[in-house]
Amino acid sequence: MQATSLAIIGGSGLYEIDSLEVVRTHAIETPFGSPSDEIIEGKLAGRSVFFLPRHGRGHRLPAHEINHRANIWALRSLNVRWIVSVTAVGSLRENMKPRDVVVPDQLVDRTGRSREFSFFGNGIAAHVSFGDPYSHSMRKLLIEAASHHTARLHNSGTYVSMNGPAFSTRAESNMHRNMGFDLIGMTNAPEARLCREAEIALATMCLVTDYDAWKADEAAVDVASVIANLHANASLAKAIISSIVPKIPMEATWPEHYSLAMAILTPKPDWPEKTRQTLAPILAPYIQNP
Repeated sequence: MQATSLAIIGGSGLYEIDSLEVVRTHAIETPFGSPSDEIIEGKLAGRSVFFLPRHGRGHRLPAHEINHRANIWALRSLNVRWIVSVTAVGSLRENMKPRDVVVPDQLVDRTGRSREFSFFGNGIAAHVSFGDPYSHSMRKLLIEAASHHTARLHNSGTYVSMNGPAFSTRAESNMHRNMGFDLIGMTNAPEARLCREAEIALATMCLVTDYDAWKADEAAVDVASVIANLHANASLAKAIISSIVPKIPMEATWPEHYSLAMAILTPKPDWPEKTRQTLAPILAPYIQNP
């Protein structure tokens, strides 16, 4: 059986990991189309690690064009069972400053695109538990690793996912702030939902780049400020990633690795063959076992 692995999904400004010893690349075509880019397989801290640039190398894909289902399906087909998602975010809180690191514990999806963020349908219905959208154990490992590299760490927060590609208006930014959200971005909701359905333990490392548009005494977020702050934190993000790799277990035994066990409502004999084949990497444990 293929060994279980960790994957890193890199966001804006993180298109490669310098210390990753590249072994091979994987150009995977999925039933949902092409992933953002080829998946890089390598060795990091003695472990097998996969890396996928969310926006493609060279940042070719804006947020609304990212094929999240293809990304997660492709990684799951490589037996990835742990993911660290690195993402740029705007801060809705004074105390979460640009260049801070936040490991969120909650998520709100305001994209209105949830149908695109599920593998299920087409004859197989599943409803995963999603009360805690990020893996508790994975978050714990990420917080511990980050704490050794920066004092500017926040170990909780609520991420709200919005549609791109434009940044927020000031009215939207203030609305989200008043609703109690802490961070805002465009990509983490689909990744979190799909990882839970694919039985992958996910934690997210948010790199704060700006104050979105709510802060009246500052200019609204723009690409220049985002990239400048991301470049400043790129080395930090890579150091944190390198630290977490040796802590990842060898076997997938966490609750997230069994999230479909009680989630699939459609009896197995009624599964359409085409859908069964489409979801083969995800359903493999349930296809093999009666």
